[in-house]
Amino acid sequence: MAYISFQPHDFFNTVLYTGNGGNQTINTVGFESDWSWFKSRDAGNSHAVVTREVGFDKVLYPDTNSAQQSISAQTFNSSGYALVQDSGANSINSNGSTKVAWNWKANGAGSTNSDGSVSATVSVNQTTGISIQKWVSVSGNMTFGHGLGVVPKLVIMKSLSNSENWRWGHNDLGWNGYLNLDTTQSKQANTTIWQNQSPSSTVVYTAGNQMGLVGDTIISWCFAEKQGFSKFGKYKGNGNADGPFIYTGFKPGVVIVKNIETTNQWQMFDSKRGRNAAMGFVYPDSAEAETATVPMDIYANGFKFRDTSQARNGNGYDFIFMAFAEEPLVASNGDVAPAR
Repeated sequence: MAYISFQPHDFFNTVLYTGNGGNQTINTVGFESDWSWFKSRDAGNSHAVVTREVGFDKVLYPDTNSAQQSISAQTFNSSGYALVQDSGANSINSNGSTKVAWNWKANGAGSTNSDGSVSATVSVNQTTGISIQKWVSVSGNMTFGHGLGVVPKLVIMKSLSNSENWRWGHNDLGWNGYLNLDTTQSKQANTTIWQNQSPSSTVVYTAGNQMGLVGDTIISWCFAEKQGFSKFGKYKGNGNADGPFIYTGFKPGVVIVKNIETTNQWQMFDSKRGRNAAMGFVYPDSAEAETATVPMDIYANGFKFRDTSQARNGNGYDFIFMAFAEEPLVASNGDVAPAR
């Protein structure tokens, strides 16, 4: 059985806390996050994403197509963050509201990467397969470097400058189309957005006019699959209460799924909210509060849905997913990950 050479919680972690409407320190992240995704659990506040490359005084909303907005500067440190309230990002620290935050570590503010036809600022960790890029779109076909050294299986892109959808490319979706993270649309056929070809070990192929106007600044994320830490795959629903078991090779810390054939909402789960057979979830495409629990099980090596929902387990439908580990199946100390 393969061992993992690092601990997932040093690069990904979910934290739960309650906002106080003022200043507060959250020191349970365990590392200095480069990308944090916040959501109010008990209120209809938009999701809020902040990244080091863009700056912690800027926010993007995954459930809308809005351009980035300025907010009060949040401070990120080696164990978490010092938060301040800002009405432009209520999911971060609004008073009395329960919060969830998913946090990833790449490699700091990044450096220049010139592998593509346009230069990009890239923060990359090849060990964990996490890369964050910032670049400026140009007219026509173009490429940007990701620095992973291997082919990424998931690419997410968003214009910082204008109101444009969050484009989501996935190896099992095929590089002849995309999903919009901020809408419930099924797969959209498009042979231009990825130039109808998979990313390479150095660059992502795209077209400048697919993300907004020429000259827009774009933020993008590329992920390579790493054994024991991340998995980006596809499964077929069976429409019964004993859904298919989805093998990840680790205990999932966060799971996002989408029915690629229907307009069902995106589904986002994590190992901190709920328990097996009763997992809390939110919709990445909606500001809705956390809804009723879902009969989902998280195991030491994967996950399973135990309901007939078309959004998660519709009979015969294809679903894509992304998952990051809370714990590896077998850690460097030989301990086996427990089920949820």
